[in-house]
Amino acid sequence: MLKSKIAVQVISSGILPEDAVMLGEAYLKQWKIPLGQPVTLKFGALRQFVKVVPVEKFDGMRIGQSLARRMGIYANTSLRLQYRSDSATLAIGPLIGVLISRDDPSMRDKPFGSITMFCKELVDACVAQGAHVYFFTPNHIEGNFNTVEGWVYADGWRKASVPAPDVVNNRLTSRKLENKPSVQHFLKEVKSRYNTVVFNEKFLDKPEVFEALKRDAALVKYLPESHVLRNYTLLKSMCSRYHTVFLKPVRGSLGKGIIRISKDGDHYQAHFATVGGTRKQQFASLLKFFTSISGKMKTVRYQIQQGLNLIDIGGRPVDFRALVQKNETGKWSLTSIVARTAGSHHFVSNLARGGTLSTVKEAVAKSNLSYAQGHDAPSRLQKAALEIAKGIDTHIPAHFGELGIDLALDSNGRIWLLEVNSKPSKNDNTPLQEQKIRPSVRNMIRYARHVAKF
Repeated sequence: MLKSKIAVQVISSGILPEDAVMLGEAYLKQWKIPLGQPVTLKFGALRQFVKVVPVEKFDGMRIGQSLARRMGIYANTSLRLQYRSDSATLAIGPLIGVLISRDDPSMRDKPFGSITMFCKELVDACVAQGAHVYFFTPNHIEGNFNTVEGWVYADGWRKASVPAPDVVNNRLTSRKLENKPSVQHFLKEVKSRYNTVVFNEKFLDKPEVFEALKRDAALVKYLPESHVLRNYTLLKSMCSRYHTVFLKPVRGSLGKGIIRISKDGDHYQAHFATVGGTRKQQFASLLKFFTSISGKMKTVRYQIQQGLNLIDIGGRPVDFRALVQKNETGKWSLTSIVARTAGSHHFVSNLARGGTLSTVKEAVAKSNLSYAQGHDAPSRLQKAALEIAKGIDTHIPAHFGELGIDLALDSNGRIWLLEVNSKPSKNDNTPLQEQKIRPSVRNMIRYARHVAKF
């Protein structure tokens, strides 16, 4: 199948009626597009019968303004074009919809708050690769599944009515929004009606990930012992097996609400991760600690996990965040991996808690790990991240296109999985630079093109 990125020009509707498009003559000959007979123009969910008018010595496409508006296109652009002769369909795209949590129409320059620059970066990446992207929130979803009220970029952000997309990248950052019946219904309908591909379609809970990966013999070596904390008996048996255990909220993120418990002589020491630092509390017995959190356990489910003796730099624990993404052939590849060193009064490494970033090599070299144990750490961490991503694909029935995988090295150089995040932050690994499209953004568009068959 021939595919091309071509210039699409929007011209006055007076010159070109809505049921006609102009196309360079070479394309009609190359693809044997019939002259004078209507073909179906496809753009996302939009289907329109058009006549194709050949233009000599022209290698682009021209569409009238009224058709362009129905497509959500407000300026000249570049798109991919292909002709499917079996269905007499002229397909242009891909049309990508990014589902985000919120917008603020009153903030014209920053309608999406802190992720506005990331959204603009996606627009620029689409321009470079010949795709069209728009952004929409759960509030934009109505009963009509053919079109969406979304945001497009054309000399500034503007609202537009756009066809339902070929691909939805779900970047909702709240489970509550994701589980709204209107959102779930929309995703189900566009999948079945238009073969829309939805990726990163759901949040991952910590126990779900560990239970799924336990089924894979090749991945068990990366998994610290962990269970959903249901009762005191389980807490007692974990604390008898391990000097330190961690309680992590099943649905937590950014290190919020993590508790570290360790035996200290006759007492138990609990460290609570808070925004301001670590709060310490001593308990005369494990039962007293359990009683103190049992009220909280009515609303927060905890995963209890074996404590690990992580490598550290000057007493500050280090872990690693790998961003893995599917590439233009649909295979998992590593986009970036960074070391995160915890802030001085924290035991979690998130940047939101004062952690610092460095390369894997730098962090391992500065850490308390010997050269013999650490010299091959970068390649081993990369291998682990890719194996875990493939394991998620195999054992969890949902479609993911990118994952943030948090790994750790213990003082013997062994790799452990800490967490898998299906909505990795776009401000967590590489700083946004003016005029520069990050590899993670380029890769997302490449994968969207792959699944939309452009």
